[in-house]
Amino acid sequence: MNCPYCAAPGTRMETHAHLGTDHADQVRMFRDEAKDQARFALGCPFCDEGLERVANPRGREPGFLEEFRREITLVAFDLLLYHLHASHAELVGLPAIPVDEPTPGETR
Repeated sequence: MNCPYCAAPGTRMETHAHLGTDHADQVRMFRDEAKDQARFALGCPFCDEGLERVANPRGREPGFLEEFRREITLVAFDLLLYHLHASHAELVGLPAIPVDEPTPGETR
């Protein structure tokens, strides 16, 4: 697998760690004051599909984002790696996920 930002090669685990150390600035963390939530966001480097999630559903701890910045960053990159494998495997040096075609007469 290759890093989607700089093409550094490695296993999935190595790429995940590399993303967390070398590209942590790609993950945006912020407070959604209207919803009183701590959130994180990360765009896909290959398409317009990005991700945005609640980092702390209760959102009551003001220092949560800073205290857990590394963990939140790794979660964001884990989600990105799943997206890359499903949607852009060939761009990061992974085999495409095989699509199971139903056999004739099979219902799903």
